[in-house]
Amino acid sequence: MKLAVYQGTGDFLDKMANLARMDRLAATAVRQGASLLMLPEIYLSGYNLGDDCARMAEPADGASAREAARIAKHHGIALLYGYAERDGDAIYNSILLVGADGKPLANYRKVHLFGPEEKRLFEPGKDYVMATLNGLTIGLAICYDVEFPEFIRTLALKGADLIAVPTCLTPPYWEIPTSILRARAYENQIFLAYANHSGAERELSYIGMSAIVGPDGKDIQRAGSEGEALLVAEIDPAAYAESRALNTYLADRRPALYGAVAAAGATTTQSPPQKRTAIARRQRRRR
Repeated sequence: MKLAVYQGTGDFLDKMANLARMDRLAATAVRQGASLLMLPEIYLSGYNLGDDCARMAEPADGASAREAARIAKHHGIALLYGYAERDGDAIYNSILLVGADGKPLANYRKVHLFGPEEKRLFEPGKDYVMATLNGLTIGLAICYDVEFPEFIRTLALKGADLIAVPTCLTPPYWEIPTSILRARAYENQIFLAYANHSGAERELSYIGMSAIVGPDGKDIQRAGSEGEALLVAEIDPAAYAESRALNTYLADRRPALYGAVAAAGATTTQSPPQKRTAIARRQRRRR
């Protein structure tokens, strides 16, 4: 399966303009042979919503989802995009996967919310979400989720071939799309696709560096830190049979020894109070 990953600067708070861009990108991706187009976190309205979040949020089957379904069916390509999801009084940071026939395949709500602003605006998700597309099992994650090795390992153990990670990442966290992303792919023997914004929204700027990484931990495609890009790559697990034979992490696990890692009451090392205060001041800038 060919995957297309989009990086770019959207039209902030303009869902119709972003849907029109999705339409154009879908056409371009199809011409390059892609059967799935992946877009960044909260692509639909822009990420840095603040108090505009409530009015930008809409249901998983709302007007924008219906237009995305039309685009997918018209071009014959599956779509994966981020949006602010309203469900009753709750709002979630979500991604929707729509099949090439326009039918919804999966909706995932971000489990690991970052910082006080995300926790103010959104409710956390509670479930792992996976879907099958063109014979591949796709695990869904959003931004901060990929920084939790337990979360990505669980998706791999559930059978994910590819983990799709729409994201909104800002300076100075350059090691996440490089070192961490490559490590997650390598240690789990999976493909990882990472779609970031570029440019700026209000006071936030984004670092780009979108990527498609193979199970050998090497970049298949990588965008720069600025500007628009459409990465297209073949996702073929069979091509990495040698890598999987050499790196037998999943087979060599000893889970009986790891219980403390997932225990709810596990001891954590806290930053000193003064450092936590400084971190809290910076959290609004992160994502």
